[in-house]
Amino acid sequence: MLIYTGGTIGMQHDAFGALRPFNFAKILEHVPELKRLKCKLHHHSFGKLIDSSNITPEHWTELATIIEKFYNNFDGFVILHGTDTMAYSASALSFMMEHLNKPIIFTGSQLPMGAIRTDARRNLITSIELAAGEIVIPEVCIYFNNQLFRGNRTEKFTSSKFDAYQSLNYPALAEAGVDIQYNHRFIAKASRKKLKVHHQLERHIGLLRIFPGITHEWLNYFLCLPQLKAIVLETYGSGNAPTEKWFIEALDKAIKNGLVIINVSQCSGGRVEQGKYETSFQLKKIGVVSGIDLTTESALTKLMVLFGRKSTLKEIKRQFQAPICGELSLEE
Repeated sequence: MLIYTGGTIGMQHDAFGALRPFNFAKILEHVPELKRLKCKLHHHSFGKLIDSSNITPEHWTELATIIEKFYNNFDGFVILHGTDTMAYSASALSFMMEHLNKPIIFTGSQLPMGAIRTDARRNLITSIELAAGEIVIPEVCIYFNNQLFRGNRTEKFTSSKFDAYQSLNYPALAEAGVDIQYNHRFIAKASRKKLKVHHQLERHIGLLRIFPGITHEWLNYFLCLPQLKAIVLETYGSGNAPTEKWFIEALDKAIKNGLVIINVSQCSGGRVEQGKYETSFQLKKIGVVSGIDLTTESALTKLMVLFGRKSTLKEIKRQFQAPICGELSLEE
């Protein structure tokens, strides 16, 4: 099943040179190579196509609901999505779709389908080939520029190159060259349980990136936002932050008032190691939760799903540091 949400991959130039979405009912006319794949295609488009910059948790729920409705009718799903927030969407779906035994592959493109050097055609064809292949990849993935990544391990790191995504803390699941090479030992095992979809997402989750010069007033204002349930704190290096008394006391007060604070690194690769340096020891001491080697996108969406399950704060913190669908590596 091919699901089109919007984005560059589904665009073509009209007679005036403007980009407009084409009719996906005629996808085989635009990409006749798809007729040669050994699968039957069914397409579904969002009623209102969206630029991925406008994506919201409600769109993730819509995607999950579509897949849940048709889950038993298809062997795999390919979601066409804008590139800017694809890593957020793939991460969210990975936590929402529990007990997967079929592939859900996100893809998109940097250039529209009709462009001379477009990457859209290649990304689309290979994504469908992977989703319909004999090697089952029961995960939510991102396929882009010859590489298939675990969705909740992936980030977009460039807006100008065809290899727009990277996964520094987890190997690619497959690489498409002349043949498709699968990295079998890193692909998840299919679940034997019935699919369970988590529809409820908590939106009162924040993201705070610390920076040299952050002020007491700004931090307090952010931590005191109404209804705020949790924040992802992007720290330096391996989880380091300022050691000023006011900074630690502000976080400590927020945690004692019930705010969950997750420590993830601003670096794309590596892991948080709270307590390794003096600049992270106090964070660990006051109860900041280590994000280990999670991406920011994964940490945010995991919190949204965990809080949506209405668990206790103690249970949320415990579940956060345990891998649900391969999103993190246990601390060494």
